[in-house]
Amino acid sequence: MKRVYSSAVFFLGLMSVLFVSCGPSPSEKAAQQINRAETLLSQGDTVKAVQSLDSIAKSYPEAVVQIKQAGEMKKRIFVAELVSLRAQRDSLNEQINVLSKNFTTKKGEFDQYMQYVPKRQSVNRSWDRSFIQVHLDASGRIYLSSNYYGDKWLNHVAIRVYDGKLDARTDTVPLNNVNNHHSEFLDKKWEQVSYKNGKSDDVIKFIAEHTDLKLKAVFLGKRYYYIVLETFDKEAVKNAYDLSLVLKAKNKLDKQIKSLEAKVKETN
Repeated sequence: MKRVYSSAVFFLGLMSVLFVSCGPSPSEKAAQQINRAETLLSQGDTVKAVQSLDSIAKSYPEAVVQIKQAGEMKKRIFVAELVSLRAQRDSLNEQINVLSKNFTTKKGEFDQYMQYVPKRQSVNRSWDRSFIQVHLDASGRIYLSSNYYGDKWLNHVAIRVYDGKLDARTDTVPLNNVNNHHSEFLDKKWEQVSYKNGKSDDVIKFIAEHTDLKLKAVFLGKRYYYIVLETFDKEAVKNAYDLSLVLKAKNKLDKQIKSLEAKVKETN
């Protein structure tokens, strides 16, 4: 009886060893991961494909050949993405060249980025009028300022742009805020309120989408002051809005391209 029991235990142990030895090797498992990455890549999922390739070196460090294959495949993926992104950037650069013709550029001593100034809203053309001005820099940051020129103080803190029932309003910039400026010369009053950090985003989009309307603006303060927006001021806002979107897209691509270039170097 003991002999039969011992033989059965030996037989089961032998079968276990044979079963384990017949399973896929680390190299075969790594090859399966490469096949999975190729399938994901054919489906357009480059993120998961790269993740699958990255897992090979961690899970199967002894699969030297497959690790090298995974590295070469990752490099091909990154290079293909780089080609695509660079083509997109070239297209955006062409759009920037066209849109920027409506602006002059300058960069002051304390400016971090190049400033785009609408040609019809230069200081020489606008110092003695009340109007809405658009500000844009090379990072794509955009905002409005309301500029009042007159005989009496308004002490305004916001503006509303409207036509009939359609309207948009900036957030309030208090009188004691650094972005609410007052000056006086030869009995004339100047007020400039800058609506930075998203405070004028709704108004910018509103003007850009309704340049065909006869838009009016009211300066909101201790007194109200009304103006009709000039056609070239509306166009300046729309041109800056369009250029802002392209600049932001281009700057985002630049970061992606820089990251991919670093990854390609890592795979060398």
